[in-house]
Amino acid sequence: MPSLRARDIPNLITGLRLLLVPPILWLLWHDDHGAALLLFLIAGASDALDGALARGFHWQSRLGGILDPIADKSLLVGCFLVLGAGGELPLWLVALVLGRDLVIVLGAAAWHWLIGALEARPSLISKLNTCMQLAVVLAVLLSHGATPLPDWLLRLLEWTMALTTLWSGIDYVWHWSRLARRHVRGEVTG
Repeated sequence: MPSLRARDIPNLITGLRLLLVPPILWLLWHDDHGAALLLFLIAGASDALDGALARGFHWQSRLGGILDPIADKSLLVGCFLVLGAGGELPLWLVALVLGRDLVIVLGAAAWHWLIGALEARPSLISKLNTCMQLAVVLAVLLSHGATPLPDWLLRLLEWTMALTTLWSGIDYVWHWSRLARRHVRGEVTG
C-alpha cells in the first residue's frame, strides 16, 4: 500500500469535499438549510484550501485535475436539482444550468472521439458563471437557513446567473467549434 505524501493532501481534501455532497443534498432535501449551509461553507473552504495548496506547493496532479471539477460539479448540480425540486429555485433556471453542462460534456466527448485528447481550460466567463452559481446557491441557503434575503436580491442573482450561464455556454460552443474547424483544416496540430 502506497504511503501518503504531502503532495497528496490536496487530493485528499478534494475527496473529502466529494464525500460532503450526499449529506448536503440530504439536508437540503429534508429542509435543514442551516446545517446544509454550514457543510456548504466547509466544502467551499476546502475547495479554496486544496487549490491553494496545489498551486502554492506545485502539488497539482492529473487525479486532482479530474477530481476537483467532479467535486465542484457534483455539489453545484446536486444543489440545483434539490433546490429546484423543492421549489426554491425556478425549474427553468435548473434546466438552463443542466443544459449548459450537458452541451459542454457532449462537446468534450465529441472532441475526444473525433479530434483527440482534450485539455480544457475554463474561460473567464465560465469562471464568472461558476461564481454566480455558487452565489445563487449560497443566497438560497442563507435566505432559508440563516437570515431571509430580499426577494428582489434573489431574483437579481438568478437572472444574472442565467445570463452568465447562457453567455458561457455560447462561448464554449463558439470557441471549441472554431478550434475544431481549424483542426479539420490542419491549421492546428496536437
